[in-house]
Amino acid sequence: MEAGAKWRIRFQRSGREVKLALNRGGGSSIPSQPDPREVVFRARGLTKVYDMGEVRVQALRGVDLDLYASELVVMLGASGSGKSTLLNILGGLDRATEGTVQYQGKDLAGASEKALTEYRRCHVGFVFQFYNLIPSLTARENVSIVTEIARAPMRPDEALHLVGLSDRMDHFPSQLSGGQQQRVAIARAIAKRPQVLLCDEPTGALDSATGIIVLEALDRVNRELGTTTAVITHNADIAQMADRVVRLSDGLIASVESNRVRKSPKELSW
Repeated sequence: MEAGAKWRIRFQRSGREVKLALNRGGGSSIPSQPDPREVVFRARGLTKVYDMGEVRVQALRGVDLDLYASELVVMLGASGSGKSTLLNILGGLDRATEGTVQYQGKDLAGASEKALTEYRRCHVGFVFQFYNLIPSLTARENVSIVTEIARAPMRPDEALHLVGLSDRMDHFPSQLSGGQQQRVAIARAIAKRPQVLLCDEPTGALDSATGIIVLEALDRVNRELGTTTAVITHNADIAQMADRVVRLSDGLIASVESNRVRKSPKELSW
């Protein structure tokens, strides 16, 4: 065999063919494999500046972040760290001053207002700290508002069952506790079967015991529906239920960590 020739050994692993190249001189190299996870969001160099009269507030300072299909990510940071701004840009509620953000390979930064409206309507579910339920409508009717405009929605009773409210469907918000109202808001968000669920301080107005019930609903949605879920919070204990934890500080990502064991919300306390 000529000098410098290579032998190639083919073998199967996890249904994928991997090539191992062996140099005649004894060296070896294994080609690097791409990350097999499907990227849902890819953000690069995200900067956001708010002009408030003579004051310029820089909420984001060049953020790079990928979010993957079916994962649950907790974003931690103090007030003013940029986490809500980042979530709003990912959800199409705000635009970055600079940088790019893609959703399933499609550019959001340069999308028209019409395209962003369609994106929010069809692909993203939002859960906020305050429930924003219509007081004159029952839980079932509050969820129906979304299902009437979605392309392939769940039935309202199906969504409410998923968050443990089968017995409260025909109650008005005033007849529900804060945690129950938040679970109605989660049911409303997931009823359109979004690929992504973005949650901004979903337990911020709740006590610990009630907050854990709400987190159980989010955990169940993520595990059973495979919905990519991002939860932003200042509560570090909630990070234990995540696949990954993204920590923000002063408009920058300070760290990204993976949990070896993802805890159940029932195991949390604060």
